[in-house]
Amino acid sequence: MKKICRLLAMGIIMTGLTGCAGSSRDTSLLQDPAQDFAAVSQPVSSGAVQDAGLSASLSSNQNSVIVNSSEKVSIVPDIAQVVYSVRTQAREAAACQQQNSESVSQVIELLKSLNIAETSIQTSDYYMNPVYDYSNNTARVTGYESITTLTVSDIPIDGLDEILSQSVLTGVNTIQSITYQASKYDESYQAALSAAVETAHKKAQVLAEAAGRSVGTVLNIQETGNYSEARYTDNALTGKYRSSAVKEEFALADSAGIMAGEIQVEASIVVEYQLY
Repeated sequence: MKKICRLLAMGIIMTGLTGCAGSSRDTSLLQDPAQDFAAVSQPVSSGAVQDAGLSASLSSNQNSVIVNSSEKVSIVPDIAQVVYSVRTQAREAAACQQQNSESVSQVIELLKSLNIAETSIQTSDYYMNPVYDYSNNTARVTGYESITTLTVSDIPIDGLDEILSQSVLTGVNTIQSITYQASKYDESYQAALSAAVETAHKKAQVLAEAAGRSVGTVLNIQETGNYSEARYTDNALTGKYRSSAVKEEFALADSAGIMAGEIQVEASIVVEYQLY
């Protein structure tokens, strides 16, 4: 009897162990699909997507060409900008200021009489300082100096020489700068831009033919040059009128005219073309 009970107990234990083992196997089967999905999806997201992006970038670069171009247009300046200085000195500050104001007014009236528009005349700087005597190691005020700077724009070059001579005789002590400009700068710049586009297309065609490809439409175009009013500073002529000690020479000399020469208007661009 004891032997039979022992056998029954062993059977019950084996049955329990078998059930536990089966339960464990069933759980592992439920977990495997998720593990398999993770194992498959991970390489696709990190590898295949990155490779696809790389090949797209390479394909885009291989199907276009980028060229730069720069062209110039020559233009004869027709107007000038002159910067004058009127300097006066006096022992008293009030007298110095009054004399300077009178001299500036004379210059302005002269310019207006020479057909310079009042809107083209600007007081661009003014100051008055004491004049010191540093003899005997002592600074002593001996008077005052007043300087007014006038910037005069849109002066026709045809009458510039006469305007400069008359200005010096009227009260201008120094001509700081003479700058030639072009009133039709915009038209010249647009012509330079158009020429730059034509040159860029020709360069792209040469590169494409060498690579066995054809030039297509423009993908991108960018202006890279600086848009600034064309100008040229005549330092030699400025130096001629810089000294107030030669007023009589200007009054007696025949006007030889102004030789403004030419100035260059430049436009620069970068263009990207589609390749086929």
